[in-house]
Amino acid sequence: MTRCVALLSGGLDSMLAIRIMQEQGIEVEALNFKTMFTCCQDTSAQAARALGTNITVIGQEDDYLDLVREPQYGYGKGANPCVDCRIYMFERAYKFMEAVDAQFIISGEVIGQRPMSQKRSDLNIISTNSGLEDLLLRPLSAKLLPPTKPEREGLVDREKLYDFQGRSRKGLIQLARDFGFTEDMIPTPSTGCALTEPEFSNKVHDLIQIQVGDTRWDYEALNVGRHFRWNEQVKVILGRDQKQNAQLEYMHRMEDATSTSFLEPISFRGPNALITGPSTDEALEYAAGLIYRYGRSVEGEDNIVQVSQADQQFNLIAHPTERSENDKTIASVSLRPAC
Repeated sequence: MTRCVALLSGGLDSMLAIRIMQEQGIEVEALNFKTMFTCCQDTSAQAARALGTNITVIGQEDDYLDLVREPQYGYGKGANPCVDCRIYMFERAYKFMEAVDAQFIISGEVIGQRPMSQKRSDLNIISTNSGLEDLLLRPLSAKLLPPTKPEREGLVDREKLYDFQGRSRKGLIQLARDFGFTEDMIPTPSTGCALTEPEFSNKVHDLIQIQVGDTRWDYEALNVGRHFRWNEQVKVILGRDQKQNAQLEYMHRMEDATSTSFLEPISFRGPNALITGPSTDEALEYAAGLIYRYGRSVEGEDNIVQVSQADQQFNLIAHPTERSENDKTIASVSLRPAC
């Protein structure tokens, strides 16, 4: 039986690509790629159930952050290295294809739908540099592209493929209805990737351009709290709520943590904080001042913050400073490199 691997994000396009193959009697093994920046695993699992296909989730490897730091094909509007990321995903999909004895790979890419990664030239770069060449079939735009190997060999009927292009979803939604998709099976558009979001992207570019020796832990920490830059070596992270306060405490205890101090208000209500980089007296005063700014300080009393470090624990009094009162979050400051 003919078998293919489908990259399934949980979006409409990848769901349609799978259904097109199923309509031709082709067995589909769905593959979802998970990174610390993606947020669509639940959606993809739901989509796989609705389509009646198996799904496997694979994660990033240690080298993934290298392409985020320095993508060969550049960034989109945020910190999203879309072309490089697609190449990375398809390289791993190729290995999965061989492991499950499939004959080719499909994706829901549509020519011209996404300006960063779905121009015709981008699709060619992705196919070539992933090593897939013409083993990569895009059923939704196939009639606008040269025939792939599975089409030439008769594994796939090219006449039953499509010629969608551009950003309009009208035709895709109608195709979904023709296939019998219920309205709750038709998801709203979403990238599913935090790297495309402007505020998150600012935090990523800050880490790449300013902080030397950034680690996986530093990137994981971008998902939590408000981030403030004290200097090129030091950053302060504040929890936004009780859940994030607990997350910061947990992250500080992780073996690979780059945080050097954990701060917690003990005489007033306020956010917990982490300091990454050297915990100098000035950095500690700044962090405590930020806790004061976002906390519920008690007027006329000492507002005490407990500081926990690897070899000691002590208290200090939080008070506002000029910078702790006025500094903007890293998320609100664009450091995107010039094109």
